[in-house]
Amino acid sequence: MLAFVFKRLVWAVILAWLVTLICFVIFFALPRNQPGSNRQGIVAPNLNVAYDLNSDSLPRQYVTFVEHVVRGDLGESLRTPQTVRSMIHDAAPVTLTLIIGGTIFWLLIAFPVGILSALYPRSFADRGLMVVLLIGISAHPVWLSLVFSYVLGVKAHLFPVEGYCSFVYDPHSSYQCGGPRYWAYHMILPWFTFALIFAALYARMIRASLLESMHEDYVRTAYAKGASRSRVLRKHVLRNALLPVVAMLGMDFGLALTGAIFIETVYNLPGLGHVLYQALGTNDEPVILGVVVVVAMTVAFANLLADIAFCILDPRVRLRVPSEARGVSKSLRRSPRAQAQVTESAT
Repeated sequence: MLAFVFKRLVWAVILAWLVTLICFVIFFALPRNQPGSNRQGIVAPNLNVAYDLNSDSLPRQYVTFVEHVVRGDLGESLRTPQTVRSMIHDAAPVTLTLIIGGTIFWLLIAFPVGILSALYPRSFADRGLMVVLLIGISAHPVWLSLVFSYVLGVKAHLFPVEGYCSFVYDPHSSYQCGGPRYWAYHMILPWFTFALIFAALYARMIRASLLESMHEDYVRTAYAKGASRSRVLRKHVLRNALLPVVAMLGMDFGLALTGAIFIETVYNLPGLGHVLYQALGTNDEPVILGVVVVVAMTVAFANLLADIAFCILDPRVRLRVPSEARGVSKSLRRSPRAQAQVTESAT
């Protein structure tokens, strides 16, 4: 287990290094002459000035940029009197709240729908539920957010249409409300909107995994031993259905952050998506670069956690090849006579 985690950690570090290299090429190496950086002898603030990279060679600029990223020093915003680090520090909890809560919502929707559809395939309930979820995945997040805000917020007055409340009430905070109850009350519509984007995809995947697993030999053996249907589903089938879900959760984390940009903008949530949207509108390059680096690093870390969880759930994953097996395979490759002996013994 430790060897597997170490290997995945090494790959995560390599991926993080590639992220810094790609970001440096896109933001620093390619746009050599940034417009407005020097007009009439007055140096306007730009990305190179924010990272103090004007007087160095390109390799030295990259080393300085990596040092800034490792220290967490992502420069200062060109449009607001704040550091990029403080802006991301304030916005990241809101985005994580939206993504984690929305993920729990879509799993709570996808698993019952997927299980019901697998138990009663091609039934009216199967087709009806899938049609409803496919409408959610086909619609744009902005359209879904506006529809839910208008129907459930403006017309029905069930939920607030915008704003954010802190989980812990702080009278000195910029938020006008706080506490777990008001926090969840303001996040229900964003969570539900976020969940509908992915619920149909995961429900169909769970349905396909369950239908495949329910016809395996070990399931027939469990039924032959007298196990009930609920026990077979709980002990044997659902465990295998979790494997593709865990694998896709790590890969979909970056896509989830993309959907969060639209949802945070419509519901006026002060998260990373809202910060990035404002920075793109004002061409605030240090903020754009900081959000891109943080999101890419978070996706790499999420994939590492998904690999570890996949290994824990599936004991068939071979973490390393035993030394005995390696020795046998080497001897077989070297000696044709040994291969013949093994073939004869097998027959």
